[in-house]
Amino acid sequence: MAMNVLMIGTGEYTTGFVDGAASASDKKVGVVGLTLFDLRRRGKVNNLSMVGVNGTKFPAIREHLNKNITQVYNGLDTSFDSFPANDKKDPDAYKAAIDQLKPGDAITIFTPDPTHYPIAVYAIERGIHVLLTKPAVKLLEHHQDLMTKASQKGVYVYVEHHKRFDPAYADARFRAQKLGDFNYWYSYMSQPKYQLDTFKSWAGKESDISYYLNSHHIDICDSMVTDRGYVPVKVSGTASKGVATDRGCHEDTEDTISLLVTWERKDQPGKRGIGVYTSSWTAPTRAGVHTNQYFHYMGAEGEIRVDQAHRGYEYADDNAGQLQWLNPFYMRYAPDEDGNFNGQTGYGYISIEKFIDGCRAVNEGKMKPADLDAKPLPTLKNTIATTAILEAGRRSIDEGREVGIVVENGVWKLV
Repeated sequence: MAMNVLMIGTGEYTTGFVDGAASASDKKVGVVGLTLFDLRRRGKVNNLSMVGVNGTKFPAIREHLNKNITQVYNGLDTSFDSFPANDKKDPDAYKAAIDQLKPGDAITIFTPDPTHYPIAVYAIERGIHVLLTKPAVKLLEHHQDLMTKASQKGVYVYVEHHKRFDPAYADARFRAQKLGDFNYWYSYMSQPKYQLDTFKSWAGKESDISYYLNSHHIDICDSMVTDRGYVPVKVSGTASKGVATDRGCHEDTEDTISLLVTWERKDQPGKRGIGVYTSSWTAPTRAGVHTNQYFHYMGAEGEIRVDQAHRGYEYADDNAGQLQWLNPFYMRYAPDEDGNFNGQTGYGYISIEKFIDGCRAVNEGKMKPADLDAKPLPTLKNTIATTAILEAGRRSIDEGREVGIVVENGVWKLV
């Protein structure tokens, strides 16, 4: 049974359209919109709509999608209803857009981090399924409140942690189960400093690079160790500054953030693991990759190293003036032999399709949201440790102290 989907947020991840042109990143035609247009072609979704704050952008967005998707992928339909009107600006336009949906429909939220919670609440209260870009929310309190509200309404809330579906990461998660107790983790993720031009409106003011990038690897680590009984118990954060502010970003914008997390095995408190998560959005402009990403996992009986920046695929272009390492494994934009979009195996596409499939299963009565929680999917329930760590890291930096995490009668708290 096809469902209607509203896309909230019109920027890089949804349309690939930033500041009046295609994004300078590797997402020049976006991820969310393209995936949903193709899922509509495949009969999994029905009517699509999109909402932003500034309706005057929609004519240019439609032109961009027509030129770069419809004309490239064999006439793929990129039509959508839009809110607010083309001559309006309205920060609350998402409410009218959600109001035109019916229970069992869905929304995707790709907006600045502080807006995730109020938008999700508005949708959940109306029986609408929700996909949240990571981080789900900034505060542990909000995460748990969404869990309660979603349970009461019987809706599916999913966090778009697409790295869970990266084949190398998924394989590493499986193999880690054979390596004994968790001992050590180190990860690094960065993007070139020109990303700060894309995010300048909110960077440092509304969120930070740890929420934006560390969230990926914290979730992957959590998904690898939680089944072994490990929970985070304390977090210490530190940050560097200077590069982003020199580029005109808000004075509070940090360049690089590292979080040191202690994990403890619940049934054997004497067994502990260390996690170090580092992220930056001030990597060199000509770093050769848009997203540098790798991790090292060590267990009691072995270790795993994954470099997902240099995947053995090198590309040289005189116009770029450098050697590049590309990542078509996330979103594959090359058409198939008939000219159709052919990126259904990309883990960015798979992540969104998993959400749509879960919503349809709930709508058809085949599954309940609790059944989806029982799977290794990034649902709200399965990502609470990530939110706890991210907020604890932010508080640690702001307050200059180590922040503890405790779970009492199923309720997570920071101390």
